[in-house]
Amino acid sequence: MMNILRKIVKVLIILLGVIVVGGLLLSYRSTPEEFTYGMSFSKFRTDELNLPYEETFFAILDDLQVRHFRFSAHWPNTEPQNGQFNFKELDFQMEEAQKRNADVVFAVGRRLPRWPECHDPEWLWGWSEEDRNREVLEYIEAVVTRYKDYENIKYWQVENEPFLNLFAYEHCGELSQEFLVKEIALVKSIDTDTPVLVTDSGNLGLWYKPWKLGDAFGTSMYRYFWNPELGTFKSQLPASFYKAKHNLIRLIEGKQPTMIIELSMEPWLVAPVVDTPVETQLERMDIEKMHEIMSFAQKTGFETQYLWGAEWWYWMKERGHDEFWEFGKEIFSEE
Repeated sequence: MMNILRKIVKVLIILLGVIVVGGLLLSYRSTPEEFTYGMSFSKFRTDELNLPYEETFFAILDDLQVRHFRFSAHWPNTEPQNGQFNFKELDFQMEEAQKRNADVVFAVGRRLPRWPECHDPEWLWGWSEEDRNREVLEYIEAVVTRYKDYENIKYWQVENEPFLNLFAYEHCGELSQEFLVKEIALVKSIDTDTPVLVTDSGNLGLWYKPWKLGDAFGTSMYRYFWNPELGTFKSQLPASFYKAKHNLIRLIEGKQPTMIIELSMEPWLVAPVVDTPVETQLERMDIEKMHEIMSFAQKTGFETQYLWGAEWWYWMKERGHDEFWEFGKEIFSEE
């Protein structure tokens, strides 16, 4: 009996050793010597902040000197009336970016950045899922067809974190992977030269499905959160968690370009920024937290990182808090 117990203990020790060594190997990823930084930007966000749209964009282009962007074709702005498209703002963004040799990740789909995640135009409310999906494909086709010849489009992003069912379910409903595949195929059929990016949550996503469906993969990365019960709290996931997950999926599904597509650099709020006291916003995101987030993100090993919050930085600058804007200028002058 004692011999059997010794053998069992020995096997368990060996298994534990294998797990530890495997975990250490998976979590190894060298830190890049240099990083490429970009920014998300949208008129949807400047409208929320009551900011002058063109002025804000020019400031990000020419004062911050951003040269890598993620733009979003939010459906209500792009097709405000059924069959009537508005490309004025996106044309302006693409033209000004191209003048400065700035490249673009161009996001299309029903689910795009910013709450409420799924952005349906008012004229679509009450339509059946089948009819809605038909309209989604027509909207995507119109957008991709218009912009596919811009040489500065680096990726088409199709939907945003589509597998994150735990967030905004009441607005988005159930994910149809079959329909997502159809969206990706449509984009690829219109623009055969530009790869497709699919994204997932860094904290909650499993990554393997987006990784498998896209030509490139992007993760979001949030460090500070807030809710009424806990107040402000910090994610306890270590940088090695992202390294291990990255290496494991790459081992299973193969190598492809990867990036942080959404590195949060603004406060987590449940009310609109314009209705939230500045003091509350500073409690939830200050310059020390931003420095900490940047340091953490670098340790995860992603060479390309798109920051999230430039419109808020500009909004805060207009209210006498220019430390965030100056922080951004340092980042992009170095990049």
